[in-house]
Amino acid sequence: MIYRVICVCIIYIRMSSAFHTNEDRKLNFNGLGFKHGYNVEEHNVETEDGYILKLFHIQGDTRRPVLLVHGIIDSSDTFIIRGNGSLAISLANRGYDIWAINTRGNRYSKAHKYLNPNEESFWNFSFHEMGYYDLPATIDYVLERTNQKQLSAIGHSQGNTLFYVLGSTRPEYNDKVNLLIALAPICFLHNVKPPVSTLLELLPTVGNILQMLGMDEVFSDESVLNEAIKVICNKKEVGYELCARGVLFAIGGNDPSEFEPEFLPVVVSRYPTSTSRKNGVHVAQVALRKSFSQYDYGPIRNIAVYNTIVPPSYDLEKVKMRVGLFVGRNDRLSSIRDTELLRDQLPNVEYHLLEYKKLNHLDHVWGRNMYQYLFPYIFSVLKKYN
Repeated sequence: MIYRVICVCIIYIRMSSAFHTNEDRKLNFNGLGFKHGYNVEEHNVETEDGYILKLFHIQGDTRRPVLLVHGIIDSSDTFIIRGNGSLAISLANRGYDIWAINTRGNRYSKAHKYLNPNEESFWNFSFHEMGYYDLPATIDYVLERTNQKQLSAIGHSQGNTLFYVLGSTRPEYNDKVNLLIALAPICFLHNVKPPVSTLLELLPTVGNILQMLGMDEVFSDESVLNEAIKVICNKKEVGYELCARGVLFAIGGNDPSEFEPEFLPVVVSRYPTSTSRKNGVHVAQVALRKSFSQYDYGPIRNIAVYNTIVPPSYDLEKVKMRVGLFVGRNDRLSSIRDTELLRDQLPNVEYHLLEYKKLNHLDHVWGRNMYQYLFPYIFSVLKKYN
């Protein structure tokens, strides 16, 4: 009954709403690439544990492959939705060979060799499995097709976390990554403040409730929740205040000059996208335990899984790949103090505290003037090591 009432309300709001007509809302990665002058190839990459990932490719100089890795509840679209002002198109215009991954569970990568997304077992993963399985399979795939021994990578938010997992648990892959440019890097979450800290404190409890309800997938594109988000955020009268100022800026940092109201419908047409409940809980554990460690199942199961009461920490000293940390001064998720902690533990690192004072967590991929505030630094570092 409640479900029907929600659906009726959504239909009513939708019928009475004046949606933006921006065509980019309806275009996927392929369509956006074609619109801006590029044919986009689709590749399927199978991981060691059977997940089938969608990998998009904009062909360029195969001697300069660059892998783009998105963050949590996001997809490869995040690197291209700004069109000519996006990172993917800007790199392609400079001749780089662009590969954009979609990690397990998001809208493009909800396939498995044996499992069905409707099964609980499909969603038994967190960022650990993405780093341990998704990245190695994708890196090997790209290197094989470009006939190179190394690639460069650009990650955003949790997309960088995966490389710290990879480098520490499968250290042989350090030699396959020439350079990681880490935009708004997430590793430690010791110094986050409200409302982010409050949200992280609530996540384990929310995770337990979702588990009892049998909800292992969160933010599914087909869910009533995601539908409601799109309806509310697209309402001209209140959408920007509620969704941009009330949620995105509160969590990521305030910067309305880089995220105009007309851009919001483009974002919410594809963000958030699905991930696992377990992934969100794992992020919260990192914050609450103040330790960048593997998933905490509780003492009894930890002994069975890890042969220790507490989950093992990821050894950042093993992350030998070259890492460039790109840090915003106005980032509420990836704080300066936490990125300094990360800097001090990585053995091969450059630290870039960017000059634009309002640069927040989301500006790195969605800001409309990043060609001015961010991209020149990225191109400079890429050129330095390629």
